[in-house]
Amino acid sequence: MPKVTGSEAPKGSWFAPNVEPEPIPGLNVPAEEPPPPPPTPAKQDLADRLGSREPKPKPAEPGPQPAEAPAAESTQYIEVKRKLETPAAESTQYIEAKPPEEKPAEPKPDAQSTQQMAPQPSKTPWVPVERNVWPGEQPDRPAEPQPDKPEAQPWREELQQWREEQQRREEQLKRSESQQHQRADAPWAQRLDVPDDRRPALPPEPPRGVVPPASAGSLARPMRIEPDGQRFDAEATVGIERPTQFPGAFQQQPQPRTEPPAEPPRPAEPAAAEEPPKKRRKGKIIALVVVVLLVLAGGGVAAAMPKVSNRLGLPWAPNAPKGDSPDPAAATRQLAGPDTSGKAPTANGVKAALAAAAGNSALGQLTGSVVDPVSGTALWDHSAASAVTPASTTKVLTTAAALLALDPNTRLSTKIVQGADPGTVILVGGGDVTLTALPLGTESPLYPGAAHVDDLVAQVKKANPNVKKVQVDLSLFKGATTAPGWAAGDAPSTFATQIGSVMADAGRQDPKNNNSMRVPNAGSVLASTIASKLSASPGGQAAAPKDAKVLAEVKSAPLTELVSDTMELSDDVLAEALARQVALATGQEATFAGGAAATIKVLKDHGFDTTGVKLSDGSGISTENKIPAKLLTQLMAAAAAPDGKNPNTAKLRAMLAGLPVAGGSGTLADKRFETPASQAGRGWVRAKTGTLTGVNTLAGLVLDQDGRVLVFAFMSNGSDQQPGRDAIDALATSLRKCGCA
Repeated sequence: MPKVTGSEAPKGSWFAPNVEPEPIPGLNVPAEEPPPPPPTPAKQDLADRLGSREPKPKPAEPGPQPAEAPAAESTQYIEVKRKLETPAAESTQYIEAKPPEEKPAEPKPDAQSTQQMAPQPSKTPWVPVERNVWPGEQPDRPAEPQPDKPEAQPWREELQQWREEQQRREEQLKRSESQQHQRADAPWAQRLDVPDDRRPALPPEPPRGVVPPASAGSLARPMRIEPDGQRFDAEATVGIERPTQFPGAFQQQPQPRTEPPAEPPRPAEPAAAEEPPKKRRKGKIIALVVVVLLVLAGGGVAAAMPKVSNRLGLPWAPNAPKGDSPDPAAATRQLAGPDTSGKAPTANGVKAALAAAAGNSALGQLTGSVVDPVSGTALWDHSAASAVTPASTTKVLTTAAALLALDPNTRLSTKIVQGADPGTVILVGGGDVTLTALPLGTESPLYPGAAHVDDLVAQVKKANPNVKKVQVDLSLFKGATTAPGWAAGDAPSTFATQIGSVMADAGRQDPKNNNSMRVPNAGSVLASTIASKLSASPGGQAAAPKDAKVLAEVKSAPLTELVSDTMELSDDVLAEALARQVALATGQEATFAGGAAATIKVLKDHGFDTTGVKLSDGSGISTENKIPAKLLTQLMAAAAAPDGKNPNTAKLRAMLAGLPVAGGSGTLADKRFETPASQAGRGWVRAKTGTLTGVNTLAGLVLDQDGRVLVFAFMSNGSDQQPGRDAIDALATSLRKCGCA
């Protein structure tokens, strides 16, 4: 940067923001030739400069007139900080830029070396100070003193051209902000550099920050004070430093003004490398849009390429199949059975696996048996021939006898026939206790495929619309409605009621709740329900005439479904109905005793050892029933044997379908296999449960660690209910954990 002495100092002005151009003596108006500097030291020179500021004359060339009368007086000061020849002190001058028709404010005198700007003679070299930093710029490095340089003549013409170009740009700017906002927010001093391409050649200097464009905001739009007279090199006006806040210094007091904002000039076009930020942002946005379009176009091209289109399965892919796509290949799902060719379990392996669990005192009197269904070999026998109270595992014998004695597709029928009187109809029970009172179209959650009472009623209405009376024939089942060994509170209860040849939902008050309370005399209740639906009156019990006309008939689900329902729900009423069907199939009376005798006979006739078996009912409610664990495992082994190995397997296989799954279904879903000793059996053990006071039994099958199926029967008498259940669950789980080879 050139060093400019006092005599060489240009006559002109500094550039400050938001100050309208006006002539200022000593800056843009020729000043009188300053007297030579006094030969005194720097301090004397500073003292000579002190004094009151004289009012400035009104400029000859006023700036733009305000649209409205100005408000309060406003004076702006531009600080010029000069470095004295002697470093003992510094002097700071304020240049007053007074708007048109405004009176300057009287400053307060101060002891500091401060002088309000007036043309003062001085030989002190002009030293540029740090200029105001634009937003986004880097501050300039401190200016280095430069040697004196004689004034060059060509720069004046270049500056004049630059001024004319700037004037044209100023006329194009829009009036966007109020002068009040500009005065309040603008920095103290700013400068506008001459573009690099128009500057005279000067010695190199440190890099400068980029001057922001006028569009950078209201604070980035400097106002030029038009120079008058001799013009000067822009390098001499490096910038004006913000005034230091020290006691006594005059501070700028911006006053509100109501005049319309002047159009701020646009600075010179920056160099190509110094592109304005706004243009950079526009450029970035445009570049981003171009990149996105190129990516999309590239994706389309890639999709059109053979390899890509083939992978994406696009219609135009070269390898796309011609014509309609073929139908998907049919897949046959098939469950893999247990491994019958693996390591065979051994008696020693099973004994070792059960030793700890079988010794649990919570089991009371324990009997049990474990059999390999593949070979039929007994692997564990713990008093298995001793007949003990079986509780609901009695249903294993009842359902096995029904499957062996009856056709698996047998369906139990319920009819309504014409009575002796044309207005009388008779409900004839055929032993189906699963008939449901739920509306037509609503499947029974307890008995899938069950017949509906409403179906019977609809058929009767069609066949005889003038029904006046409904009677019921319960003669199919004979004898007592409760069995020996039943307690007084067992019928009706939540698990049983008096046994009859016809009833709805096994006597439940709520057809959807397995544990719902049962109604007494369920057959008569059903007859009354049908009478109500036919707008007739109940007529009590009556025997249907032989060869009576059948007005309506519905049938139950097949026998195999009835067996599954019996095993999964441990349904006592349905088990008793099946026992009577066995009795009828073998020529016995359909009574408790007839069903028990028929069951034992059928099992014995099919090769099972029934020694020690005593039955008083078919459900296991009776405490008089006695069954050895050995018989239970024989029946289970026959049902689980490989196809063709046992002649009874084909018929008994359906018995396994209804076995509850440990922790998952039926009577093993709730509060079973929940202890640490039994949790491993969840999902692997399938068994029929038996529970009475002091009795806990379990008969079923499990897959061991070697993938072999083991059938078992564990019977605990004399045990508490919950501890006995937990102990017997743990015993069955021991087989699941067993690698019994």
